[in-house]
Amino acid sequence: MTNVTIATLDGQQMPAYRADPAGAPKGAIVVIQEIFGVNAGIRRKCDTLAAAGYLAIAPDLFWRMEPGIELDPDVDAEMQRALSIMGDFDQDAGIRDIEATIRYARAESGGKVGAVGYCLGGRLAYMTAARTDVDASVGYYAVGIDGLLGEKHAIANPLMLHIAGDDGFVDETTQAAMHEGLDDHPKVTLHDYPGEDHGFATEFGKRRSDAAATLADERTAAFFAEHIG
Repeated sequence: MTNVTIATLDGQQMPAYRADPAGAPKGAIVVIQEIFGVNAGIRRKCDTLAAAGYLAIAPDLFWRMEPGIELDPDVDAEMQRALSIMGDFDQDAGIRDIEATIRYARAESGGKVGAVGYCLGGRLAYMTAARTDVDASVGYYAVGIDGLLGEKHAIANPLMLHIAGDDGFVDETTQAAMHEGLDDHPKVTLHDYPGEDHGFATEFGKRRSDAAATLADERTAAFFAEHIG
């Protein structure tokens, strides 16, 4: 596990967290952060993927505003700061930085590249599926997908979305729109987790729900095994 820099599409250097498997990687996974930055939970996601045999890389997508942001959602002041940062974040630039990470990961691993994101990262995972050549993507409790359904025609590779049924940031109307817009898409799979709230698969803190997190992570692992290696 180490910190690296990745050349961006506009010729700058972006910090990222990198976790390598013990042997040759069977592929790579780009881990897309929540609104809390590349914190201990996101690094743990990378470490777990590396233990499963993947090269895992989490780009610091907030670096253009402030490098190294790490926030704790269980601390109210830090949660409020995270929500403020999300409002200022340039998502289109974020996708370009994810694309640069995909290129880096493909060159470093020599294999296919997947992406997995959480919260804001779940939304970005959907956008990544629609706007890049990533080989497979997974989004956990993605926000605002109803406003991105116009891009679904561009999703050419497999995408899985985990939907928290009692999500405080994704209401029932939005969830219904996701199903109406995506259930018949040949590349998209939706999984619902009734009664679960946003953030249920976090590694640390009060938001985690062990049973739902375990089920979602097992589905994700099988998905990447099938489509990445």
